[in-house]
Amino acid sequence: MRWWLVVASLWLLVVLTISEAQASNRPGNRDTGTHRKRRKMNGQGLGRASAGHSRPLKIRLIPGPRNPVEPRENQGNTLFLDSYKNIQEQHSSYNVIPEPDLSLELSGDSPVPNDPGTSVTPLTQEEIQRIIWREEEEHRQEEERLRKKDEARKKKRKQRKEQEEIQRKLVEERRREEEEALRLQLDKEEEEWRRRKEAAEKEARERERKLEEERRMQEEILREELLALVEEVEKQQEKEDEEEAVWLRGDVFQMTPKETEEPEEPDLLPAPIPRPPGATEDELKEMEAEVEEEEEEREVVVVNVGSLPPGCEISDVTVTCDNAKLIYFPPLAIPELKSLSLEGNNISSIPEGAFNGIPNLEWINLKKNKLTSAGIDARAFKGLKMLRRLYFDGNLLEAVPSDLPPTLQELKINENRLRGLEESSFQDLSTLVILELEGNLLSEGNVAPVAFAPLIQLSYLRMGRNHFRTIPQGLPISLLELYLENNLIEEISEGIFNETQNLNVVSLRHNRLEETRIAPMAWINHRNLESIDLSHNHLYLVPSYLPRSLVHLVLVGNNIERIPGYVFAHMDPGIEYLYLSYNKLDGEGIEPESFFGSYNSMVELCLDHNQLIAVPSGINEMTNLHFLRLNNNNIRSIPDEGICDPNHDGDSTLVALRLENNYLDPQKISPTAFSCVRSASSVVLKPQNTK
Repeated sequence: MRWWLVVASLWLLVVLTISEAQASNRPGNRDTGTHRKRRKMNGQGLGRASAGHSRPLKIRLIPGPRNPVEPRENQGNTLFLDSYKNIQEQHSSYNVIPEPDLSLELSGDSPVPNDPGTSVTPLTQEEIQRIIWREEEEHRQEEERLRKKDEARKKKRKQRKEQEEIQRKLVEERRREEEEALRLQLDKEEEEWRRRKEAAEKEARERERKLEEERRMQEEILREELLALVEEVEKQQEKEDEEEAVWLRGDVFQMTPKETEEPEEPDLLPAPIPRPPGATEDELKEMEAEVEEEEEEREVVVVNVGSLPPGCEISDVTVTCDNAKLIYFPPLAIPELKSLSLEGNNISSIPEGAFNGIPNLEWINLKKNKLTSAGIDARAFKGLKMLRRLYFDGNLLEAVPSDLPPTLQELKINENRLRGLEESSFQDLSTLVILELEGNLLSEGNVAPVAFAPLIQLSYLRMGRNHFRTIPQGLPISLLELYLENNLIEEISEGIFNETQNLNVVSLRHNRLEETRIAPMAWINHRNLESIDLSHNHLYLVPSYLPRSLVHLVLVGNNIERIPGYVFAHMDPGIEYLYLSYNKLDGEGIEPESFFGSYNSMVELCLDHNQLIAVPSGINEMTNLHFLRLNNNNIRSIPDEGICDPNHDGDSTLVALRLENNYLDPQKISPTAFSCVRSASSVVLKPQNTK
């Protein structure tokens, strides 16, 4: 049913088009069109208002009569009539009438009747087509107007975007200018600081140069005085010899013989040295010995100063033979010599009488030679009564040399092959204060528990780079600083520090310690232990039961994931320096109570190179904090109260704050977030990572 309706509609459209073309070519139709045009010009056309202004004619289709309408004779076409009749049979016919014009109603004219029963003259096909064209034209004009309006809107939006882009560029340019000004200020401050530093260094060098010149002048004056004194002594000696000869001759030739006695033969012996009043015979001998010793020393100075081995230099009371390619211990005879340096040679032995000509040495440097325990004579150092410092670093010693002078205060045997410490290794060294035994083969198995017992004044002990698995026993009671870096220490037993109550510094970095292997009572009750270095161990937590007196704690380079709550609460007066860089702290690793007890004492806090996503709580409560490092984390925002407490009324204490290499946007940080920082240039925010 539907397809033939479509075909009929198409035929109807074709016939109407042909009929319209034929009607337009007829004279009557042309006249009719002319008449219509004239009627429109006279203001009598359909759809024109009383004022004479044309308005768009609106049409309306109304149902027509059911009976078929006979077509006009001039529109006859058999095929068209058949199709038209079929359409009339299927559908109701419609008449086209114009819509009433409101302007006519307002002006009082009679509107077009809307009553379907009113007889309306139907429009011709040409008029309908013209109305449709007019409507299409108006539609096109409306579309054109809308298009222009849309183009105007787009243009306005584009202008607005351009203005926004210009504004953004201005803001960006202003920000760059501010950054450039800040950078220039920082560069200027850095240049000023560098200039001051260079000036200070230059002044220090100038002062050192002046002191060196003064020292050389004093040495020159002393040398001249010494030579003058030697010459004076020689002249005095010659004068005394001459006077003695004259006196003897006078004694021989001027003395008259006694009248009652026979003349005696002249006494050819020198006159006896006059004895001071009250002096005994022993004191007189000591005085004579001192005079003879002084004369011998003066004679040695004059004779042997120019006979030093090649590559050696003498300055005042110091002889330096560093890197002189010596293969034996040089024979020296300078009694007043105080310091001797033989570093960097190939000396392999020290004979028994090596120091006989230099008995007053106070410092001997034998570093970087080829000395062996068998090559050092047991009595080589026996005659040194003034020796204070002795260095054996970088040799081949397997044991501590025996019979060292009891006056020794500093002994260094680093980088050797020491295989153990016996009970007698430090015998009679009761005045030793500093002992260094790093880089050897020592362990808890070859160190005697009583090896350190004679060292009753030892304060400073270094035994790093050895093979200790536990802290050695029998540490001296007087010990103040203990360094055991780069060993294999795995635990700290409970009573290991019970005897060392004066201990102040302990360094155990680069070992194998875990927090569970540190005994709770190992050092918690120490009242003098202020500094502990546990960096580069195997810690996962900040250790509990730390000393009450602890001030300085270094935990860099561990695997620490959490700071337990109240871990610093028992300390008095409180921890001041805490270094937790290069660990694994994240957002959940720091509790609100982690820093409890350190709010009024903390001075330096380093949490850089971790995995923090926010500023840890409690930092804004640290009233004495001077230095804070939070760089190289995952922090994305800085709250206004995250670092600085806005309710704090005191002076700004934070001197330096580092936040670079996070994920911060500096433009989104409130200026009040850094209100407790003394200077804006002290805050480092760049560079930042990209999201």
